[in-house]
Amino acid sequence: MVAVTFDGQELTLVEGENLAAALLAAGVDTFRETPVSGAPRAPFCMMGACFDCLVEIDGTVRQACLATVTDGMNIRKPNGTSDV
Repeated sequence: MVAVTFDGQELTLVEGENLAAALLAAGVDTFRETPVSGAPRAPFCMMGACFDCLVEIDGTVRQACLATVTDGMNIRKPNGTSDV
């Protein structure tokens, strides 16, 4: 188990787990909002095709379904239309 933060909230996740799955298991139900309507988005395809799971990880916008949990990750919802 390792400590990460998601939008300032400290979470304890299993190291090496798929990040999207680990965040969902920890109760995170919104990974980002759409830039136009602000509709909440969360993982959908879990294989990198849909981009609904975009998050900012340590300053870089990535798909959570293609990342693994590592100690000390700073994760937050991406801001602005340039991120999606």
